[in-house]
Amino acid sequence: MAACAAGSLVIPHERPLLPCRFLARYDRFIASVELDGEVVDAHCVNPGRMEGLVRPGARAWVSAVPPESKRKLRYTLELLEIDGGYVGANTVVPNRLAEFLVREGCVPGLRRFRSLAREVRYGENSRIDLLLEQGSRRHPVRHYVEVKNCHLVYPDGGAYFPDSVSVRAAGHLRELATVLAAGDKATVLFTVQREDARFLRPSRLHDPAFAAAAAEAAAAGVRFRAVTIAPRPDGFHYLGPLPVRLGPYPIAPLEPFRDALAPFSGWRRRGGRS
Repeated sequence: MAACAAGSLVIPHERPLLPCRFLARYDRFIASVELDGEVVDAHCVNPGRMEGLVRPGARAWVSAVPPESKRKLRYTLELLEIDGGYVGANTVVPNRLAEFLVREGCVPGLRRFRSLAREVRYGENSRIDLLLEQGSRRHPVRHYVEVKNCHLVYPDGGAYFPDSVSVRAAGHLRELATVLAAGDKATVLFTVQREDARFLRPSRLHDPAFAAAAAEAAAAGVRFRAVTIAPRPDGFHYLGPLPVRLGPYPIAPLEPFRDALAPFSGWRRRGGRS
């Protein structure tokens, strides 16, 4: 797996990135940026609070939509520079990165498969990000891979997911646990879009229900893995696997970290209300 050695694999951006200056986040999905001296609205593909990332004046990068696109917002927010490091702001990108890394054989536990499909329906009302077919042709085993994006890292070196309550994410874990009864496999793959994390934890501070669902899913046999990807203007640099810690931990030491980042989180309505 020499191609997967830390720092040796760079995944290119889908479209060239344009440097700009981040100004504000409105109505959750709009990022106001200054691009070439003009203030424009860009699509902010991020449903969470973006804890600590909403910093007016921060250096940022956007991509332009193809000329033939009819989309109203002509740019997409891709990267932010926070405290001297890059952070990926687009939460759709990790699905593409995860597929690339799995196809390259870079993710432990996901290296052997005969086929890979994306966005496959399963369960009552879910779609799995990646579906691998493993085992022999006579005895195939389906491996369900749910991809989660993480961009919150605290001074303790922990990457924490999610950064706000996510009923949908907890539901994904419960749905995954059900596929194990049929003899299939399931993995949750966290992609950490910044390079300063030393381990990953489900966040008991932000969403205790998700953390509990993660522990229950792990006990049922769902596997949890994480990888670190350094998003930079020249591409996404793969830095390797990251330990996932599912055990209990105190949340009181984390509360000052969250409180310090509160002014740089969330969004405002166009009318000015937070």
